[in-house]
Amino acid sequence: MTSELLDQALVEEATKKSGLVWVQGPDGPARALWHVWHEGAACLVGDGPGEQPLPELADGAEAQVTVRSKDKGGRLVTWTARVTQLAPGSEAWDAAVAELKGKRLNAPDGEAMPGRWARECRVLRLEPTGATAPLPDGSLSEPPLPSPALTRRPVPAGLPRLLLKKRKRT
Repeated sequence: MTSELLDQALVEEATKKSGLVWVQGPDGPARALWHVWHEGAACLVGDGPGEQPLPELADGAEAQVTVRSKDKGGRLVTWTARVTQLAPGSEAWDAAVAELKGKRLNAPDGEAMPGRWARECRVLRLEPTGATAPLPDGSLSEPPLPSPALTRRPVPAGLPRLLLKKRKRT
């Protein structure tokens, strides 16, 4: 009983303080997602234009949620969650969206965001089932998922001259 309470407290505090969690559905890789902790569960929004892509999670399915330390970035806990897709306009959806709206950075549409989320996005609630996984012995690092984003391009030919050019003194 005491171990279960400690696990529950660890899951809640770690998830509350971390701005990023890795969520893995039954099929597919884990994805890093921003979230908010609201009424005993992690709430996510995504799968719409300009929002984060969510893993394939069906209503009622289970997911693995891995939480990192906010200061060091290391894994703190991995817990099992029951997935609930919130229906737009429901009381639970309104409460979750009010919390998510406050944490959403760089939103393109500001106050119109909840309406866009209702039309085009999914809002998920990941509620802990009480089960936590033991920490792994080795590294579980994987290569990044395919993405259209580019991180490296060839350096323009004139850039070194511009950077190394001395300013003329007047």
